[in-house]
Amino acid sequence: MMSIHFRKQPQRSSLLPAAISSPISALVGLLIGYVLFRRGRPNAAVSAAGKRVDQAMTRDPRSIAPLTPVSDAARLMRSENVGSVPVVEDGRLVGMVTDRDIALRLVAEGKDAQVTPVAEVASAEIVAVGPEQGLDSALQLMAQHQVRRLPVVENDRLVGIVSQADVAKEAPGPPTAMVVEEISQPTQAA
Repeated sequence: MMSIHFRKQPQRSSLLPAAISSPISALVGLLIGYVLFRRGRPNAAVSAAGKRVDQAMTRDPRSIAPLTPVSDAARLMRSENVGSVPVVEDGRLVGMVTDRDIALRLVAEGKDAQVTPVAEVASAEIVAVGPEQGLDSALQLMAQHQVRRLPVVENDRLVGIVSQADVAKEAPGPPTAMVVEEISQPTQAA
């Protein structure tokens, strides 16, 4: 499994304190373990008939540069009907900006979308998969990190995006539905 973590600035305050996020991660892990146990397959949470990420991903997704104004990113999300856009510099993935990032790090802080660069609000710590990885690995990463889509990276270059909907189309069935439902659950602070 490939995990890429980028940090370009000090860790922003988390929406969930560590005391809450660790139990949530543990619960997601338990769910995946339960699915593994019920399926009787120690190496796969979902039977994707040997399908790989590159068979389900959206190739060559639209991306933006780090210095692009947030307003341009929001317009791109609207025109592409997506909730996130990869941030790419010289072909290399350097972050992801989501509609949630814009709401929490721009709007809630009263920043100007016309002048604030995407790099200021984008998530710099991202998790990615490789195109050759199995869809089951992608789904496990989505559940573990509570994300609905993952950038697909090959040789440090963005080559696609795989979403939970992509995985559900390629690997339908109750185990996939259970994990997708878990990803989609809102996290609650105590």
